[in-house]
Amino acid sequence: MKVDSLPGLEIYPHSVTEADGITYFLARGPEGKVLGVAGTSRGFTGTPRAGVLICPLTSENAAVLRERLPWLKPQPLGLSLSAGCGDRLGLATPGHIRALRAVGGIAPVLAQQSIRENARTGRTPQQVLDDAAWGVFQEGWRDPWGADADHLKRVEDVELCAAAGYTFYTLDPGDHVDNAAHTDALAVLRDKLALLPWDRLEDTPADLQARYLGREFTAGSMSLSFDEETLLRAACKYGNALAHVALLSRRLQQLMEGRAFDLEVSVDETETPTSAEEHFYISGELQRLGVHWVSLAPRFVGRFEKGVDYIGDLVAFETEVRRHVDVMRHFGGYKLSLHSGSDKFSIYPIVARYAGELVHLKTAGTSYLEGLRAVAGVAPVLFRKILALAFDRYPVERASYHVSADPESAPSPERLEDVELPVLLDQFDIRQMLHVTYGSALEHYGEDLMRVLDRNEEAYYAALEAHFTRHFAPFRQPGA
Repeated sequence: MKVDSLPGLEIYPHSVTEADGITYFLARGPEGKVLGVAGTSRGFTGTPRAGVLICPLTSENAAVLRERLPWLKPQPLGLSLSAGCGDRLGLATPGHIRALRAVGGIAPVLAQQSIRENARTGRTPQQVLDDAAWGVFQEGWRDPWGADADHLKRVEDVELCAAAGYTFYTLDPGDHVDNAAHTDALAVLRDKLALLPWDRLEDTPADLQARYLGREFTAGSMSLSFDEETLLRAACKYGNALAHVALLSRRLQQLMEGRAFDLEVSVDETETPTSAEEHFYISGELQRLGVHWVSLAPRFVGRFEKGVDYIGDLVAFETEVRRHVDVMRHFGGYKLSLHSGSDKFSIYPIVARYAGELVHLKTAGTSYLEGLRAVAGVAPVLFRKILALAFDRYPVERASYHVSADPESAPSPERLEDVELPVLLDQFDIRQMLHVTYGSALEHYGEDLMRVLDRNEEAYYAALEAHFTRHFAPFRQPGA
């Protein structure tokens, strides 16, 4: 059936799909976006109109559509070069897809939000997944895409996301990492070693030391050896964390009931860097515990602050990345994951040079910031309100983030003309202040923000496409 001439509806052309004699499409009407079904519409809820069922974008209708069009279901991505495109507002997926098409060769995770972000945005894991699926439908993206239940810390959170249908699970045992072990005296480490949960680690102190002490391990061009202090520092720092990962992983396996999924282990949100020896210990022990993971996020040297480029010595970073990649390849190949990876443009070529396609780039708040860039251009009054709130709330809301913005160093928006406001999104301090105060911004101005972006979606998509093409391109350059 031809659906290009329904009065009052502007149809998204890439969404028009015919399957089993039924035509599906996404359209914009007077009250927003709707799903159209021309043909057998059993299971959908909507209002008939000129032979077409016009349906609201509900979770129930999304579930029926996924069963009809399997490419709308997220899938595991395995060892493909991949990128996580976090979307705090649920509007960004079409822009992400346009950047992916422009660059090519990158498998996307299009639904990605942490439980912490769910709480601040007022969205559920199911809503995050559904919003991404509607964006996939709008753009007609037929290649595999993933859904990341990000930074899971508790069994209850794993259960919630498994029920929603996620295919990528990032386990974050950071609360169980002993950061003090990084500098503890040897005598203290010996006491701590005895207190590790050896039953849950399925191990003993004697067996641990027999596996590592007095041995030399070759990883790529690098040789690694563990003396007592190095081993105990790694075990005391990460032992409890690995026991927690094993607990969450086994519960996840039960919930998935044989269905394939991607598992990521993240230790990036810790106070001290992960050394190559600690990385080797983590991977060796996960392997021994029967945990199967597809990517691992260490805590790298330098500072991975939110929304801005890498801060640190690039030579030291390159040295450490090479060592981490050697360890990664030693254990059979998994992906090196870059968390807080948004806007780290100076390190992308380095990571691509050593890890090749065994990379997962994780971005989150940068899509929200590009939304604010679009708002600054089309609704400067609203943007000024959001920015004023950021100045007010930043001292409190920075507490749970690695940021160093100084409001005193930020330019005064009162001195800028409206046409100059979008450029503020390139300024270090403003960028971080807006990044971490999104919860307050959504609480106070969320409805206005969503309305402006929805009505100016092409401006938002254009900003996202430009921004994410810049993220993705370094990983697809010849020789990368």
